[in-house]
Amino acid sequence: MSDSKEKVAADVELTPPSPGGRPGTSKASEESSTASRRSTTRLELWAFYVYYIGNNGLSGFNFGPSQFQNLLFLAGYDPSQPPFTAPCGSGTGCVLPYLGRIRDVNSIVLLTNGISFALQAVVLIIIGAWADYGRWRPNITIFFTILAVAVSFAWLGVEDPSQWQAGVALYILGLITYQCALTFWTAAFPGLARDLTIVHESSEKVASGEKTETEHANFESMERNRISNVSFAVCSAGEIIILAVMVGILKGLKSDASTENNTKAFSVLIAFSGGIWLLCALPWFFLEKRRPGLALPAGASMLTIGFRQTVVAFRECMRLKQTFLYLIFYFLMGDVLNTTVTVIGTLQNSVVSYSTLQLTLLLIVGIVAQGAGIYLFWLVQKRFQIPTKTMLCFNVFWILILTVWGLIGIHTDKFGFKHVWEIWLYQAYYGLMVCPWYAYSQTMISEVSPLPQMFLFFALFSVVGKTSAFIGPLVSSAIITASGNNDNYPFVFLFTLGALSTGFLYFVDVDKSRRECAEFIIAEAMRDAFADTP
Repeated sequence: MSDSKEKVAADVELTPPSPGGRPGTSKASEESSTASRRSTTRLELWAFYVYYIGNNGLSGFNFGPSQFQNLLFLAGYDPSQPPFTAPCGSGTGCVLPYLGRIRDVNSIVLLTNGISFALQAVVLIIIGAWADYGRWRPNITIFFTILAVAVSFAWLGVEDPSQWQAGVALYILGLITYQCALTFWTAAFPGLARDLTIVHESSEKVASGEKTETEHANFESMERNRISNVSFAVCSAGEIIILAVMVGILKGLKSDASTENNTKAFSVLIAFSGGIWLLCALPWFFLEKRRPGLALPAGASMLTIGFRQTVVAFRECMRLKQTFLYLIFYFLMGDVLNTTVTVIGTLQNSVVSYSTLQLTLLLIVGIVAQGAGIYLFWLVQKRFQIPTKTMLCFNVFWILILTVWGLIGIHTDKFGFKHVWEIWLYQAYYGLMVCPWYAYSQTMISEVSPLPQMFLFFALFSVVGKTSAFIGPLVSSAIITASGNNDNYPFVFLFTLGALSTGFLYFVDVDKSRRECAEFIIAEAMRDAFADTP
């Protein structure tokens, strides 16, 4: 690689970005890009969509956490009585000894959640950059998917409250494998969008002068939004069918007949979700095209590249000012939403008394609303050609309203996720108004990141998201303990943090970000920081 700088100078005529243009290309790369890219086929795109039906979060994000909290509740005791003499009840407190002190079970869930996200951050720092190198990056998604499925089946061996410590391990592993598989699957969609035939044709029109670079950038942005939103809509439709089958499974297991049946049913549903995930993942494993990545920089190894590139990405984010602003927003708002959902989840489980049937029916309502919400957001965006940032700002407003909802419940029992009717309303509200966050926040990452290092920046944002996601639960756990086990007090912290974060999003300028990314790619090419795989 010692002569690569001369090679860049000799073979590539670097062109400065045009104002508002999508950057960072060279004449040589523009002329060869269409030939070297592997076009995204309809079959590959649908395999991408179907994977998400399996990686829907039912095992690691929904039923896994619910089973964990259920085991804690059944193993815990009423703190108003001598330890382990009186079981927890619907009108009593519920505590267990955990990590050196007696804690409320909801506090234990939040604390364990924080530990899980801290471990995810470490894992992603080490392997986050691997996806940018060579042609084997799909193997990362395959590895975490298979491991997640194995964890799902392992829950079949945890059906008794005395095994709650094993539940801690499976809960943490389930969250880590689910989030890592989701992160590397999600990071593939900008490349899929770029390699669509219609995007190739748009790029050729720029070369022939029929279209400006700004028009092409906006067109590619809308295609990224389309893929992101359609994947969520397809996932929602598939998840509804899965949940309907689960209702039948619960009827067959007579889950409502006893506490033992209900606990066993949780583990069966988690394993069933894992099996569906594997079936849905297989097409993507075989149909995803192995697009070339970057070559390892001189002196780097796969063991050190993650740390090195995380440092590089943070350093470059300081140069990419718009990317850095969005990174701060993503850090704060990601913490707010992740922690809010976790806190509400613990309240929801208590309100419905950990009933697997009730939770499954609630999920059906939530997923129907999610599919409708995401698709309606996309239809409005497509109809009026609304930028990604504007859609995200609208979505963030409703996330803040969700924290206000919980905040009201600090001093009253009449409102604040304390009644069954509120939980049903929350599921519909969350699906319609909050779930579009998962589409638009990810698409926005691709709007402010340089394309050749897309996986690196997705990993960086994921690390930042996981770092914030363990801070929120840890703080919330401490707030609950300090407030005398008032489970609504964390919403004060969450609303304040959410309101603060919106200011950073407001100042993000997407057009300016495109110019900054263009300059970044040209500078990195001249420095030989990133080289293509031969």
